[in-house]
Amino acid sequence: DSPWSLEDILAEDDEQDRVPLQKLKLLGESEELQGLLLNPHLRQLLLTLDQVEDKSSLMKKYMQEPLFVEFADCCLRIVEPPEKENVLPE
Repeated sequence: DSPWSLEDILAEDDEQDRVPLQKLKLLGESEELQGLLLNPHLRQLLLTLDQVEDKSSLMKKYMQEPLFVEFADCCLRIVEPPEKENVLPE
């Protein structure tokens, strides 16, 4: 059903950075993420990032944008939930 294969997304040397497909699917199910993506400014940032050649330097710039950082943090919380801190053992 996916328009991309894993080969399209990752080069061989990127294997250690792979996010399991089931975790990527969680991104599509997140209401918080869907809400963020309703923002036209964020959508424009993402479109520009997708189309630019030098993604690395643009990412550095975007990581100064609070809206983009909120988006990135939301994605990370979904694919790598923070470990619970200060939990007393039972």
